[in-house]
Amino acid sequence: MTFQEKIIPRENLEKFLRILDSDEGIRIDNESNHIFVNKTSKRYCIDISTGDKDDFIYKNSTAEVMDFLKNYINQTSRIFSY
Repeated sequence: MTFQEKIIPRENLEKFLRILDSDEGIRIDNESNHIFVNKTSKRYCIDISTGDKDDFIYKNSTAEVMDFLKNYINQTSRIFSY
């Protein structure tokens, strides 16, 4: 099995979140942390990884995830699907 990453343009993030499957994820790389977003059948799981510490936040909708992520995404952020 090979691991494939694809860069997501910032303006397409909401679309990718909406169609995310349970075996897929989104990674956001920032200067100070990495954010991983996955989706189960019922909700989204957001993992904010800073150094050796992980914080998990759960959201119920794409809109909630986008509202939460606006505080973490900036012009230098790189977004990937995997």
